[in-house]
Amino acid sequence: MTPSTQPIRFFHRGETVEVSGVHPTRSVLDWLREDARCTGTKEGCNEGDCGACTVVIGELAESGEHGAVGGLRLSTANACIQFLPTLHGKALFTVEDLKAQCGNGTDMAQHAKHPVRQLHPVQQAMVDCHGSQCGFCTPGFVMSLWSTYEHHQATGTRPTRQQLADDLSGNLCRCTGYRPILDAGQRMFDLPGVRLDTQPVVEALQNLQRTGTFAYSAPLGQRTDHFHAPTTLAELAALREAKPAAQLLAGSTDIGLWVNKQFRDLGDILYVGDVAELKVIEERDDALWIGAAASLESAYAALAERVPALTDVWLRFASPPIRNAGTMGGNVANGSPIGDSPPVLMALDAEIELRRGARVRRMPLTDFYVDYMKNKLELGEFVQGLRVPLAALQRQVRAYKISKRFDCDISALCGGFAIALDGDRVAELRLAFGGMAAIVKRAAGAEAALVGKPWTQANVDIAKLALAEDFKPLSDMRASADYRLKVAQNLLQRLWLETRVDDPLPVSATSVWSVMPHEVV
Repeated sequence: MTPSTQPIRFFHRGETVEVSGVHPTRSVLDWLREDARCTGTKEGCNEGDCGACTVVIGELAESGEHGAVGGLRLSTANACIQFLPTLHGKALFTVEDLKAQCGNGTDMAQHAKHPVRQLHPVQQAMVDCHGSQCGFCTPGFVMSLWSTYEHHQATGTRPTRQQLADDLSGNLCRCTGYRPILDAGQRMFDLPGVRLDTQPVVEALQNLQRTGTFAYSAPLGQRTDHFHAPTTLAELAALREAKPAAQLLAGSTDIGLWVNKQFRDLGDILYVGDVAELKVIEERDDALWIGAAASLESAYAALAERVPALTDVWLRFASPPIRNAGTMGGNVANGSPIGDSPPVLMALDAEIELRRGARVRRMPLTDFYVDYMKNKLELGEFVQGLRVPLAALQRQVRAYKISKRFDCDISALCGGFAIALDGDRVAELRLAFGGMAAIVKRAAGAEAALVGKPWTQANVDIAKLALAEDFKPLSDMRASADYRLKVAQNLLQRLWLETRVDDPLPVSATSVWSVMPHEVV
């Protein structure tokens, strides 16, 4: 530990713990299993996909915050891709904590003399409904269900079976077929309630609150790597300008895989997750402003609130643990051609806001990408936020995601569309696709074939042909080039069916298939 470093401090197992000397990229999962000896949390895929390592992270909630549980914001996360220093000032809950909750209100001395096997309602429901077979995935399911349990107990509501399926979309099981696990999710509310005592957690987190940048360092061979976590936008801008080579880190949903799967050496890290100003989502200057550190869950919720047609792509974006940790700003900055946010944002005429020091500049998102995984960010610059014009939200908007697996899968193709009609003519049109090229981009030729023309089947057929000139898709493990082009043309057809002037097909009718895979379990 260098003289300038601070210990990582967070609440775990009923007390505040301090950790020093571990590398900044040590995962929460490895620390739990190897250092804390909490082996209930399992390692499955080690890339945030299977959910076996699901934990719940607690933070202090804002006053009156929607969804808060006793003053806490509780969010599921994949421990395998979260770096330990990101826990600084937060609370970590694992499956071992459920046993401690069951001791609340009992005579602990009597219990020590005559041990009684006591399970949390979530665990007991899994037993009652035969929701566990090999058991490897069970702790992850239990923690996702516990998060659902706490949130609904706080509001006095019960989730529907569909809501339970959505909450569990980031947990994979190869034994049970999911039906008994969903049964357990419903059963747990019928058992005597056990609630998390949030008061000691809130008090501990209040004592851990800080001002100024959290600086942590640890050696790696002959050098020392540094982790910086500023709390203000001004501090972040200054650090980024002073350390342009440092790796920016937000939700770690991509970068965690760089370490676990590609064994990349990140060097110094600049963490943006503690900058409150970058988590703001609000309407300002005739636009919806989404801070770069706002979670994917919060950002999509804000968009879907204004454009309900985006609900399906929101729920199908990865999984709740990924959406809770990952950020829309990070998804855009990463610039993957199969990222699901850029097509939607391009359809909404979004602008990206970039900052370097005190200088802020803005450009259309359509101009941001220049080549595969390359963009117009300058040295020392970072994404500050995204701006979606409110006027764009008034168009008819659609977003369609095509993937091999319905839940928690990477897109083979994602389309974001927006159309405004003037009578039977197309006044404005945005057709943006991910998965069709080295970058996410709009289909300029197909748009030109339709704008100003009648919104008819004949003109849609012409635009379908233009798509073949707009994109030359590649074949890979997710889809062939021919498949991608055909599906893109079919999605344009679907847009027409849902928005044609004469007898449009209801969106609910075309989306029935989107609900069924959840329930066929």
